[in-house]
Amino acid sequence: MYPVDLHMHTVASTHAYSTLHDYIAQAKAAGIKLFAITDHGPEMADAPHYWHFVNMRIWPRMVDGVGILRGIEANIKNTDGETDCVGHMRDSLDLVVAGFHEPVFPPADKDTHTTAMIAAMASGKVHIISHPGNPKFPVDIPAIADAAARYNVALELNNSSFTHSRKGSEANCTEIAAAVKEAGGWLSLGSDSHTAFTLGHFHECEKILNKVAFPRERILNVSPRRLLDFLESHGMAPVEEFAAL
Repeated sequence: MYPVDLHMHTVASTHAYSTLHDYIAQAKAAGIKLFAITDHGPEMADAPHYWHFVNMRIWPRMVDGVGILRGIEANIKNTDGETDCVGHMRDSLDLVVAGFHEPVFPPADKDTHTTAMIAAMASGKVHIISHPGNPKFPVDIPAIADAAARYNVALELNNSSFTHSRKGSEANCTEIAAAVKEAGGWLSLGSDSHTAFTLGHFHECEKILNKVAFPRERILNVSPRRLLDFLESHGMAPVEEFAAL
């Protein structure tokens, strides 16, 4: 069981169905010690307003022994690697996950996707690339794995890609996990929960990790401290309330 989940959506993303309070209660029941709320960036039609992200600064850090990270699943917008996480939004956030979503970045070709993804990583403004194995957005997998290791960005295994969304991702994600292992980079695990009931569900991700014998020491979700050290290496100030996690 991994005590950290790094990708989930609340009712602020209007196609999701749980609140922050729901996730806290489920985390406590399931043994999740730290999680990140990552609602969609504002250029998605279902996304919360810019102010939603700016105002995350009012969230408590800890509730009932559970740590809460302020995050976003931003949209990669173009081949320059720009995202819709901009301005004062960034000042309130701990974690920026970014990926391709069809309404913002229509699928093109492998070279275009690869260029855009690597540019997002090179920007220094992204911590995790979400669902990079999406078959609608083919990429040069060795190239993105090498870039992720070089820029200290994690590539995600997204459990929802194997159960509800982005069907057909398994082959790409297996190749990505093997390439990240070879490059010495990081993997992150995300349930991509749209209801609190699936918080911390990584059973399909585990199958891929086992298949390629991926080393646990390169998985961010193994402990809260590992994830926090990763974020601090990107410039996040230590959070006093998280010291006991």
